[in-house]
Amino acid sequence: MLKVKEGELMTLINKGSVKDIYGTERIDEIEFEYTDRISVFDKTIPNLIPKKGNSICRTATFWLKKAEEMGILTHFIKQVSDARIRIKRVNIIKDYDKINKHTKNYLIPVEFICRHYIAGSLYDRIKEGKIDYKKLGFKSMPEYGEKLHEPFFDLSTKVEKFDRLISEKEALSISSLEKNQLEEIFECMLKLDIELKRRVERGGLIHVDGKKEFAFDSDGNLMLVDVFGTADEDRFWDMEKYEEGERIELSKEFVRQIYRRNGYKDSLYRAREKGYPEPEIPPLSNEDIKKISNIYINLAQRIKGGKGLNL
Repeated sequence: MLKVKEGELMTLINKGSVKDIYGTERIDEIEFEYTDRISVFDKTIPNLIPKKGNSICRTATFWLKKAEEMGILTHFIKQVSDARIRIKRVNIIKDYDKINKHTKNYLIPVEFICRHYIAGSLYDRIKEGKIDYKKLGFKSMPEYGEKLHEPFFDLSTKVEKFDRLISEKEALSISSLEKNQLEEIFECMLKLDIELKRRVERGGLIHVDGKKEFAFDSDGNLMLVDVFGTADEDRFWDMEKYEEGERIELSKEFVRQIYRRNGYKDSLYRAREKGYPEPEIPPLSNEDIKKISNIYINLAQRIKGGKGLNL
């Protein structure tokens, strides 16, 4: 076995779309290294975004420490470098049949999304009639960007090839969660989002929506894992521009919009639907790369108060 000093890279366990996972000298701990890679629609874009990994790592560390201050158990151990954190290791079980109520130390195979404004796929589903806007408390068809009367929760798969939205019933089935545990997760998300909203508003931001992930630790305790509150996991708008009627995207949604406008998203989804080979995702322009890099850097600075982030 390769022996190294604590904090040094060991064996690469997994090279993901945007982060790499390394083993450490401890079998129950791993390290996330946040890279400058970026992906949308489960496709890695053939460009690097300067300072992205640094921005994500520091923002993630900020929020994970904040969650622990709030009494929420997380997998976070410490920040190792500008782009790496050390965390508790949990098992990723892709075969749902191998998960039951007695299983411990595993990633819950569900992505938990909480929405506070009408945006993204929620808007699309309302527009397509898949969600009745009246059940959301609106008397007429709401406009993109309207604030929801109360938080709206979505659930999606986490360990399948492509994420897909699922019902609460299916989420409970594939994860072996009990109804009360799901409610506990929702309560935890709301608690975090209240703090998130309070904090980002000080930086002139609106928290639109975001995803969170959870696991059970080796003692069977619910634990917040991965990261949240970053430009990759959450959607943010500029508050001043919002009040003027504009929706200025200050997260990875800015990148998604590029590929919606150039038609790539539609062609990709048509290929997936028909089982055709997926088209290669085209690179970003140098101008867009600079804009995206600034979005990540500035968001991290605004979340942390505008100063103290040496990027």
